[in-house]
Amino acid sequence: MEMGCGKSKVLIDNAAWLYENRWLKTLVIIAPKGVYRNWVLKEIPIHMPDRIPHKVFTWRSSPRKHEVEELKEACEYEDGLRILVVNTEAVITKKFKDFYKKFRRGPEVNMIAVDESTTIKNHKAKRTKSIISLGEDFFFRRILTGSPVTQSPMDLYSQCAFLDPGLLGHENYWSFQARYAITRRQKMGNHSFDMIVGYRHIEELAQKLREFSTRVLKQDCLDLPEKTYTVRYVSMTDEQRKHYTSFKEIAMTIVDDEVVSATEAMSQLLRLQQVLCGYLPVNDVLTDIANNRVDAMMEAIEEIDGKVIIWARFVEDIRRIESALKKKYGNSSTGSYYGGTSDEERERIVEDFQNPESELRFFVGNAQTAGFGLTLTAASNVIYYSNNFNLEHRVQSEDRCHRIGQKNPVTYIDLVVPDSVDEHIVKALRNKINLAGRSLGEQMREWLKV
Repeated sequence: MEMGCGKSKVLIDNAAWLYENRWLKTLVIIAPKGVYRNWVLKEIPIHMPDRIPHKVFTWRSSPRKHEVEELKEACEYEDGLRILVVNTEAVITKKFKDFYKKFRRGPEVNMIAVDESTTIKNHKAKRTKSIISLGEDFFFRRILTGSPVTQSPMDLYSQCAFLDPGLLGHENYWSFQARYAITRRQKMGNHSFDMIVGYRHIEELAQKLREFSTRVLKQDCLDLPEKTYTVRYVSMTDEQRKHYTSFKEIAMTIVDDEVVSATEAMSQLLRLQQVLCGYLPVNDVLTDIANNRVDAMMEAIEEIDGKVIIWARFVEDIRRIESALKKKYGNSSTGSYYGGTSDEERERIVEDFQNPESELRFFVGNAQTAGFGLTLTAASNVIYYSNNFNLEHRVQSEDRCHRIGQKNPVTYIDLVVPDSVDEHIVKALRNKINLAGRSLGEQMREWLKV
């Protein structure tokens, strides 16, 4: 279900119905770090029917004294529906596994749900293997996501295998890949591997998904205003162009090398993007490069009324954006939300941003941290200062303000340097959107064009 369509409520309603019909005693919800607190603070308190006796317990890796007592109670609670909420990253830890041995109750009828299930799309990841293994203990299994395909149709295998290994008709990933991917043998030094170069039978895969899943789009159930996409092109300075051209030649040489790793290739693209953002890390020291990016952002803001969300890929971008905004609009005008922001500060920033009386006008964040689970409908203008290649981050971050509660058309402004890696990233995201649509049997959605 796309963001804002109520997938949390659907899961809670399902659990409540099963409990009332004596089919359920325990519910475990696994959600990403930036989302799991929402289940405890908002989703369950708002949507769980008052008639259902229940208690919510939150897993914490370093609990305080009273939290230790709460976790002990979680193992003993029997007066209603027992709900445990745990963040995705914790599942692989020894501490959680030791706790779960005490929490688990033999043949008790139970349910496990993975929210934002693309966190288990990588079949090789330790986290994926741990969660799939954990799921085997549960009678009912659910996955929730707005976008199950964020990189390729191969994303689907592990998510579906968590529900049941045979749902897609393949007992292992390699059989699934052989059916739906086109591969080419690739050499890397003394090693060789099958590299995916295309996909096939996508319509067949989409039909299989329909047999055991529900797909809900915002356009089907919400009366939301339209999205508008626009590009604000940013010209390079002479100094930028000199550095960019130099690093591009180096990057092309490295990327064209048959033995280069994907990590090395991506690091070169990342460096090119940092040059476009106006700096270059050299021996852990940032070297400033004259650029027009902050000026282009400030010019766009001058044409905007009301609150604004600004997304940036790098922490250094966030710092520079925050500095420029506070210098012009005052210290209380801007809040930054990224990995280094404390939980208390995160809650304050969101609350102030949503408050129409607050002076906090600009929400600056990176999509990896702030793009999930937040409601930021106070803004109807969004600026993408810099993008990354992750489609899920882009789609999720777009819908922080385009959800229930938004009454105005939403405008998305992307800052793009022409004929650069900026355009390359946007085109890569466009291709992923098209492929995801085909995998889910959906029409191509309107999106940004460069």
